[in-house]
Amino acid sequence: MEFSLFPRDLFAEVERLQRHMQQALELSPSIRGFARGGFPALNVASTPQSAEIYGFAPGLDPKTIEVHLERGVLSISGERKSDLPQEGGDASVHTNERFAGRFHRVISLTDDLDPNEVRATYREGVLHVSIKREASAQPRRIDIN
Repeated sequence: MEFSLFPRDLFAEVERLQRHMQQALELSPSIRGFARGGFPALNVASTPQSAEIYGFAPGLDPKTIEVHLERGVLSISGERKSDLPQEGGDASVHTNERFAGRFHRVISLTDDLDPNEVRATYREGVLHVSIKREASAQPRRIDIN
């Protein structure tokens, strides 16, 4: 590895250092992610009937993604293999901007969700987790007599 005293792109250099530190300590990106590059990128939304979580993780085998829900905490983890040749020998890597390695994202959810009504699908690189709200927490119209 070659380090420059004055990197051309300071933010890219900081991200590269963060990735190396994470790999060395086997840490994963936090729920807040980085300014750029948290993996998988997440969108979290809610409706009166459910919570909807979208994880953008192209190129993964759905069998390698683990989704757990326990005590109001949703955990998404897995591993993305690198497509690049290993450094050394005849190959050299010039740019590597795609995340590779283990990942783990954690989301705290509201306590009105039903842990027995969770559905997860993975299609075209998007993981979609839908969790229904408990019937007692859903809004309803009250008739006046």
